[in-house]
Amino acid sequence: MRSVARNEAQFRDESPPDEPSGVISAGGTVLSLYESEFLSQLGERVRTARAQREMSRRELARQSGISERYIAQIEAGRGNVSIVLLLRLAQAIRCEPFAGWEGK
Repeated sequence: MRSVARNEAQFRDESPPDEPSGVISAGGTVLSLYESEFLSQLGERVRTARAQREMSRRELARQSGISERYIAQIEAGRGNVSIVLLLRLAQAIRCEPFAGWEGK
C-alpha cells in the first residue's frame, strides 16, 4: 500500500508529454523531456557521423553553410534544427538522410 501511494505521488509530479518541462533550447524554446531527449540523440548522431568521416566542425560548417557555433549547439542537443538544415548537414557529411530520397 505504501509503494502505491508513493507511485501515485510520483505520477502526479510528472508532466504530461505534451506540456513543457522547463528544458530550454538554444533558441529559447521550452521543450518537453521527450523533445529534449530527441535533440540529444540527434546531436550525438551528427557528431558520430562527422567523426566517422574525420571531419572537423569547421569543415562541416564550410561544406553545409551552417555556422560552426550552431553545429556545436546541435551536437550538444541544444539546437532545434530544421529539416532543411538537417538535410544540408546530411549532404555535407554524405549520409543518406532519407531512404529513397533522390535529391532532385
